Amino acid sequence: MTGGVSAAQAQLTTAGPISRQRAALAVAALATALFACTTVESLPVGLLPQIAHGLGVSLPSVGLLVTGYSLVVAVTAVPLTALTRRVPRRLLLAVLLGSYSAGTVLCAVAPGYRSLLVARVLIALTHAVIWSVVAATAAGMFPAQVRAKVVAALFSGSSLAQVAGVPAGTWLGQQAGWRVPFAAMGALCLAAGAVVVALLPTAPVEANPAARAPEPSRVRFALLVTAVALVVAGFFTFYTYVSVFLTRVTGTAPETVGAVLAVGGVAGLIGTSASGTLADRDARATMTLSVGLVATALVLLAVAGSHAPAAVTGVAVLGFAVSAMITALTSRVLRIAPGHVDVASATGSAAFNVGIALGSLLGGRLLDARGPHSTALVGGCLAAVGLAVLLAEEPLNGRVTRE
Repeated sequence: MTGGVSAAQAQLTTAGPISRQRAALAVAALATALFACTTVESLPVGLLPQIAHGLGVSLPSVGLLVTGYSLVVAVTAVPLTALTRRVPRRLLLAVLLGSYSAGTVLCAVAPGYRSLLVARVLIALTHAVIWSVVAATAAGMFPAQVRAKVVAALFSGSSLAQVAGVPAGTWLGQQAGWRVPFAAMGALCLAAGAVVVALLPTAPVEANPAARAPEPSRVRFALLVTAVALVVAGFFTFYTYVSVFLTRVTGTAPETVGAVLAVGGVAGLIGTSASGTLADRDARATMTLSVGLVATALVLLAVAGSHAPAAVTGVAVLGFAVSAMITALTSRVLRIAPGHVDVASATGSAAFNVGIALGSLLGGRLLDARGPHSTALVGGCLAAVGLAVLLAEEPLNGRVTRE
């Protein structure tokens, strides 16, 4: 996870020198924490049938575990990040990662659906702040010209979760019960948090050179978060129920769903790596290209998802494109945030999770009313609208500037 970091010339100029190796290891520990958090967030997707059967609830009810999680993040990300804006990041991340680990263990031991939902809400509260502060914390240890690569290295943990975490968790949950992967990820998150605390330098938040964007723009930022909400809604309209789509539409055997998800995860890891270099050159173009690929992949699944090669290709393109989009989005926020970068990141995270919540909710309704095939079709339409918003950024910003 440190490949993109090791090339950077690392020095935290505000808190005293920090070695390149220590900075790279700190980012690797944060990436490992994101690996655990992303796996926990997405486990209900891969284990949808097992959780539903184990708790005696419907498939859409388990989908609400994703919806409820995302709604909490969407509602609380900005106020919680603003509330903790002056807390030193070493202390804040120690508390957050410890709390996330404890909440994940509570998921593993939850006796029923309601208690599992409550546990998911509790860890969502910590997620809301983790994702708001982690990028600026990592990027601030490196020069501005390589920060997209640092973000890509950081988010390789999240992408790797799609390669290893969710597929392995899906397989483990199928073999040993859905509770076991939750417990394992809780332990991993705790271990990563301990390393983060040991390596992160202590410094005031205001001293972070990545705390303010060099090209702030309210218009560009507003259009960016609007497009993100639409594209993510389209993606999760399909992806929340991807296991159902693969088994019912494509005809994939349940025991091979994890392997298909792993293909998407490998593609996502490649997308994260590629987007780091591209976004350092032009984050806006990288963002637009990745969103276009999301829409294209969903249309491919809607048109030809009953054929296994097309379905696997669609999942792979989605994995590549969404991972690339996340890196490009964060790079854009670091550059155009109209205020404090952490609060802007929280706004982006809120938009992202509004999209997750709306998409998973819409997908559940479509699943009941129209079947799993409709989730890809509607998802592709939403992603296309998001692409149109991104393409309108330059002319709209120019018009506002002239006025």
